[in-house]
Formats: sequence, C-alpha cells, structure tokens
Amino acid sequence: MRPGAPVAAPTRQPHDRRHASEIVVIKELRKSFGDLEVLRGVDLAVRQGEAVVLVGASGSGKSTCLRCINRLEEPTSGYIFVGDTEVTARQVDLNRLRRQIGMVFQSINLYPHMTALENVTLALRKVVGLPRAVANEKGRHFLDAVGLSDKTACYPAQLSGGQAQRVGIARAMALEPAVMLFDEPTSALDPELVGEVLNVMFKTRESGMTMIVVTHEMQFAREVADRVVFMDHGAILDEGPPAEMLGNSKHQRIRDFLQRVVTTAG
Repeated sequence: MRPGAPVAAPTRQPHDRRHASEIVVIKELRKSFGDLEVLRGVDLAVRQGEAVVLVGASGSGKSTCLRCINRLEEPTSGYIFVGDTEVTARQVDLNRLRRQIGMVFQSINLYPHMTALENVTLALRKVVGLPRAVANEKGRHFLDAVGLSDKTACYPAQLSGGQAQRVGIARAMALEPAVMLFDEPTSALDPELVGEVLNVMFKTRESGMTMIVVTHEMQFAREVADRVVFMDHGAILDEGPPAEMLGNSKHQRIRDFLQRVVTTAG
C-alpha cells in the first residue's frame, strides 16, 4: 500500500506505477528553485540489477534528479517509487528510505574526526541499531571489499582522495541498499586516482547491484552501463544502449556534447 499522498501530484492507483521488474520509477518529475525550472517532467524506469548512466552538460538536471530520488531535494511535483516505497509521499520515513538507497557524493563527505571504520559503521549503529561489535565486523568486510582492509584506523586526512571516495562507497554499501546512486564520484579526484574508484564501481556493478550513475567518464559508461540516458535542459532527450548513444547518436546535440567531452579529456 502507498504510505501517503504524493507531493503536489494528482491521485492515481498504485498498481500502475511500475512493472514488476522495475525497482525505480520516476514519473513527470519536476523541480524548481524559485523561477528556475531544473527538471521538466522527467520519466525514467530502472530495472532490478540494471546500471543506468546519466550524461549531459553541467546544469542539465542530472544531479538534481539523483538527489530527488532519496529526497535530498524535495520534488516540486511528480512521482518517485523505489521498490514498494513512494519516495514522494508526504509521510515517507526518510531514515527507512535512505537505508534502501545508497548514495556516493562528489564531495565524499567523510567525518574528519572519525576513522575509516567509524565512518562506515556510524549509520549501522545509529540508524540500523547494530551493536558496535557487529557493525565493526560488517564495516571491515565492506572496507576489504573496496581494497582498504589496511586503512580501517586511518582518518580521512591520512587517505588519498581515491581512498576516501572508496570509504564513501563502502559506507553506502554497508547498509546493503536496494539501489546505489553515484553523483559524479570521480570529478573531484586527481586523474591518477580516478581508476581505482571506477574499478570499485565496476565490481559493484558485477555484484548485481542496481546503479544510477551521473558521470562524465564516457569509457566507464561504455563498459558498465546497460543504458545511457542523455539529459538536456532538465529533460531526457534520448536513452539507449551505450554503443548506440555514445557511438552513433541520431541527435546532433548529443554528438556535440560527446565531441566536447573527448576534446576536454584529450
């Protein structure tokens, strides 16, 4: 059953919100900041186990769309479902919701006064309610999974940018979410550190995790994405398999964008 009425959206029956295989469904999502409309009626469905990569120019609405999925941004109107939870319901339990949705940020956002292990286990103890010993065991497991078993006692200042971002991924994965959101996780890193984070994301993909990724790393999109979604001025211009979208798009707007990305990276 739906936990509450949607935000600024008309009433409709819940049975038509998603196909059984779809774990994330976005319908007519709009978001405005004052007079600036950032999202203009986004419709997107993501299947269980699918990796979807959002690409597009800065300001096209990619990150805002991601942040609406876990209600870090409040949608102006529209529907979002994650599993059986209506994200846009007024009475939704945000703590419970965010246990289902892991998010890795561009800015990493580790607590500087906590060790890597403490950063990973904080939500396990405070939100999930695990005893410290159980949380620590789980935290060590996920730090090992991202190749940081020897950094559990290190503080963020003692880690490289790539290592810190991998701690951020371990922190999100430790809650065992249904969906992982990645918001340009490599854009703040030095070029030589990007590969280690992308490698962890690749392994996360191989594990069968449902992923929605905002990135400018086109090679990663080619190798990992099941589907590439191109956003332009707050709306989805086109979507399809990586080879089609990144190799031979029918849209001049997309071809121009990819040429700029290649030139910048070149």
